[in-house]
Parts: sequence; C-alpha cells; structure tokens
Amino acid sequence: MSDKINKVVLAYSGGLDTSVIIKWLIEQYGCEVVAFAADLGQGEELTPLNEKAIKTGASKIYIEDLKEEFVRDFVFPMLRANAIYEGYYLLGTSIARPLDAVSHGATGKGNDQVRFELTYYALQPNIQVIAPWRDWKFKSRTDLIEYAEKNGIPVPVSKSKPYSSDRNLLHISFEGGILEDPWNEPPADMFLLSKSPEAAPDKATVIEVEYERGNPVAVNGQKLSPANLLAKLNEIGGENGVGRVDLVENRLVGRKSRGVYETPGGTILHIAHRAIESITLDREVLKIRDGLIPTYAAQVYNGFWYAPERELLQGLIDEAQQRVSGTARLKLYKGNVIVTGRKSPNSLFSEDFATFEKDTVYNQKDAEGFIKINALRLKIRSLLQGKKS
Repeated sequence: MSDKINKVVLAYSGGLDTSVIIKWLIEQYGCEVVAFAADLGQGEELTPLNEKAIKTGASKIYIEDLKEEFVRDFVFPMLRANAIYEGYYLLGTSIARPLDAVSHGATGKGNDQVRFELTYYALQPNIQVIAPWRDWKFKSRTDLIEYAEKNGIPVPVSKSKPYSSDRNLLHISFEGGILEDPWNEPPADMFLLSKSPEAAPDKATVIEVEYERGNPVAVNGQKLSPANLLAKLNEIGGENGVGRVDLVENRLVGRKSRGVYETPGGTILHIAHRAIESITLDREVLKIRDGLIPTYAAQVYNGFWYAPERELLQGLIDEAQQRVSGTARLKLYKGNVIVTGRKSPNSLFSEDFATFEKDTVYNQKDAEGFIKINALRLKIRSLLQGKKS
C-alpha cells in the first residue's frame, strides 16, 4: 500500500467499528473518507446513517438500494444450491459481502476480512485495501467504545451490550459480548426478526410457495419480486417463530466462533425448495448435487463467490434446477416448518408405481434377482472371511 492516500471508500454500517474507523482514517491518513452503505434490507437501521456519517467526519455518504440485486443475484443462486454451512447456517452474512465496496470494519480474527478483500481483488486486482483492525492500536470492542465516548461518536452498542449484529433481507446475525460464552442463552430481547416459539400463535399458518426453475416466484398465489417475496416470508416466518439458529461454527482462520442467527424467510424457502426437488429431481442427480453442498457452502462462507470453482459448481447446479418447478404447501407452527404437500408439472412421482395396491406396471418378482445381484459381493466377503477364520 502506498503511504499517501487521498480518498478512501469505507463500507459503512453505522455500527461501532465503522463509526470509529471514519475518524481513525482521517487521523491516520489525513484523507477524505466517503462512506458507502448497500441497502440489503437493513430497514430502519439505515435511517440515521446520512446524518451520522457526516457528523462523524465523512465527506459524503452513498446509500444504494441493492435489495433486488442482492436477493436475485446472490441469495437465490445460493438457495438453488441448498447451501448450508456445517448443517445449520444459511450463510446470510457471507452472501452479503460481495456487494460491499475499500476500507472495511472486519476484524483480523474473522471471516469477513477474507470475504471483503477476496471480492475487492477479484473485481479490481490493483485496489488498495485498508483494514484498520489489523493496523490500529485498539485490541477490543471495549477499547472502541471508550474511544467513541471520548470523541463524541454515537454508537449502537455499550459496555453492557457489546454484541454486534449484521442485518440484511436474508437474516440478522449476532455475535460477541455475552454470546462469546457458548453456555449463555441469548437474551430474549436480542431477537428482532422473529417471535420466540413460545410466543408464536397457537394456530398453525398454512402457506404455499411456488417455484420456477429453482427460484421462488409466488407466495399464496401472489407473484412477487425477489426482494418482496423474501420480505413477505420473513414477516410470516418471524410471526411464527421460524428460523432461529444458535451455532458454534468453524472459521476459516482456524478458530471456533459462536453466532446466533434469525433467518425466517430463508428457512421457509430452503424447506420448500427441498420439497419441490424431492418430486422433480432424479435420484442420482440429487445425490451428486447434495454431495457438493458442503463444498459450495464452504466456498461462499470463505469468500470465494467470484472464484472459478464456485462459478463452475453454480453452472452444474443451475442445469439441474431446470426441472425444479412446482408448488410446496407448508404449515408453520411455533418455530417448525412442516411440508404438507408438493406438486409439479415435472413430477417424477407416479402413483401407478408407488401404490401398495394391485398394479400392472411393477412386477414384485423382479426384486428377487435385483437383491441377489446386490448381495453377491456381501456373500463372497462372508464366505472368504469364514474360510480364513
């Protein structure tokens, strides 16, 4: 990095880290700081950013509405892959990172620094990146809070509630503070997108989600844009206590980290998508695709969205999704998402073959030879082991 820096674009959230970073960049480099915030569905969190960024020292702030692009071009491709990291995490923070632009507030301990910077270098190879957490004297968020208080910088956390959050249309995440002890239960008042299952309605909510070529297009028969569809399902799912996850995950840098997530709409879409796939995808195709999920999820989690290997897998996955059209019926009840029906014009399910009643298309006697052929290697193994013993 060159010593002289005239202007820095900061990926700005208005949170503790980036609020302090504006002032730190000005002090450290004497440069102009332009704040940039991508509106990915943070809602009311964006309202104070204009005034706050300027008061903190930024020369300008740009807030760009990217919700439709975010859901259409990033969330939906990932959901087509059924990508879940380590069995639980729907990658809500990971998938939002490729849109941000070239100083950032990610710490030197986490994955976000990798996600930001791999994206920067993939899109602009000669870009200069300033990562304050790797350079400055502050060692903890407590240090940042003290610095903010000393310099009159308003921040949304305190010493009593130092956990941080990251919100977009797909989810909201929480980490740090009281959550650093994996034995501590998350505070009830922390959650923003969902009711607790105990407080959810006592009557189930039944919905239908329609898919075309692997992408959700309608809820209860109403066609919606990608962002509006996800927002609608967030509302319905959150009301029914759907989508809470408490996870200790393995970070790319080699440490474990505890995160708490709310992903109501994404959870519904994942389960509905699986339901449509169950009747439209060939068994062996589904087996191959499912075998790729851990690899694909790790690529997204570790920041390799713009890498050739992720693009290669996406092409294979999207080819398989051409038949995944239809409607899933779901029952939402106190945190649960229960599939109660699925139908598709491309269904591979046949009542003629599946019935336990009398049929004319399946000869049960055929199963005998099939079983004997599959048992052959097991019989040989057993016979040879018997001879040795």
